[in-house]
Amino acid sequence: MDKLETMKAFLAVVQEGSFSKASEKLNLSPQLVSKYVSWLEEKLKTRLLNRTTRKVSVTEAGRAYFERCQQILIDLEETENSLSNLEQHVSGTLTVSAPMSFGTRHLARLLVDFQRTYPEVEIDLQLTDAKVDIVDQGIDVAIRIGHLKDSSLIAKKITPIRLSICASPDYLTQYGEPASPDELVEHSYLKYAYTEENFVFSQFDQHAAKLRLRHTITANNGDLLMNAAVHGGGIIIQPTFITGEAIAQGQLKRILTGYEPSPLNMYAVYAHRKFLASKVRSFVDFVVQYYGDIPYWDQY
Repeated sequence: MDKLETMKAFLAVVQEGSFSKASEKLNLSPQLVSKYVSWLEEKLKTRLLNRTTRKVSVTEAGRAYFERCQQILIDLEETENSLSNLEQHVSGTLTVSAPMSFGTRHLARLLVDFQRTYPEVEIDLQLTDAKVDIVDQGIDVAIRIGHLKDSSLIAKKITPIRLSICASPDYLTQYGEPASPDELVEHSYLKYAYTEENFVFSQFDQHAAKLRLRHTITANNGDLLMNAAVHGGGIIIQPTFITGEAIAQGQLKRILTGYEPSPLNMYAVYAHRKFLASKVRSFVDFVVQYYGDIPYWDQY
């Protein structure tokens, strides 16, 4: 049995939520789609889907396999498309959406280097920390940070994003340095507006504590919060691409280093379109290779 066809069938069932809808999407019979998925489960010796008379749900193993299958099929399609695009001219206007602080601090050099490689691509950069609908707003590629949930979009990992807990030396001298996350509730917290209220601090011994922090300032821009912390306004939890320079210069001090939140990831996100435009493919490939596993802002 063709493993690629079985993988496509499994992906369609997860995406559509039923065998009948998947069969319509693939133009196959429901019986054949079910046979493909059953063959996969037997081959892998694990259950991928929970089936009832009313609905189909994906198991934990199925979710992990779904993500890997999706990436394999994307990579295969992109490899085939890239071969057909080798002779195509990379040009046109590329619309990119990116977070405000990351864009202003770290995208300029990348964009200049990209245009040196592809001089006939004009870039329209739109900076916002709000999540935008890239299809409705005509965005070719979005740079996003966090945990992605929308499986209808393609996400290519760019680099890990570490988070640091920081305060100014003057603030810590005046109010004391917390020795554990529990003590953070006694401090002024400068909150990023798009962050969830509850943080999970992962200790080195795997112990975790959930806290609801008292925020004295809330803002939708990480640089403003970082500057407020430098001026003694309180404690921040911000990505190191924002805090790294201030930490290196002694304006901020990292605290609770054994409890820092787990790293996030940065992704290049784009709509899944067959025969992806050369300008989009070239930019995604470029940005994915640009920063590496340890980006320069974490090398202070």
